[in-house]
Amino acid sequence: MKTERQQSDKSRSKKDTFKAWLVEGAAFAGTYELPVLSPCHAKPERAIPFDKALRATEKNAWVHFFTDDRKFECIWNNPKAYINRLKQFEGVISPDFSLYRDMPLSMQIWNTYRNRALAYWLQREGVKVIPNVQWGDERSYAFCFDGIPVGGTVSVSTNGCIRGKEDRRYFKQGLAELMKRLHPQRIVNYSYMPEDIFSPCRAEGIEIIHLPNFHDVVRKWKLS
Repeated sequence: MKTERQQSDKSRSKKDTFKAWLVEGAAFAGTYELPVLSPCHAKPERAIPFDKALRATEKNAWVHFFTDDRKFECIWNNPKAYINRLKQFEGVISPDFSLYRDMPLSMQIWNTYRNRALAYWLQREGVKVIPNVQWGDERSYAFCFDGIPVGGTVSVSTNGCIRGKEDRRYFKQGLAELMKRLHPQRIVNYSYMPEDIFSPCRAEGIEIIHLPNFHDVVRKWKLS
């Protein structure tokens, strides 16, 4: 009887329900063995949500996933169906599968893995990728920074993350932990830019790039 390792590539591909091929050749970091990404030092000026990018005619933008998970679950289900489209853009900010504080920790780890696995594969396919960093509460610090290069450009998003005082406190706390562990050269933030949240980053000499919320940009276009 053949082992899985001895079977043909085509046969293994059909059985690979966990998409292990996404991380072929990867190095892994941390207790939960998250794929290690290559550093990126890009300075994006424009970004477009993944679901809008599928229909966009202009390609001078970065593709982001700061939207409802249901709108980009398809790229996890069938990554190869979207790779040629994504290659037409300037780059990709890695997927933002949700990390909610009230999620079971196992789901938070799984969504972080999916973020890294797709980002690693996109880089391997020649796409420029800015690593997106997410966190929940203090428990997520055990894995949420693993696999992210130190000293490069990283992305975060305040979109839907600072609605209440408690949300704001957790975001600030996680951002401080990010600075301590990753020492980023640059932080790209999608959506709102409260001074009290990002002034500590600037005080550390970190460059902050603001990518406005896409809906605000569209609204501005309509009003102008």
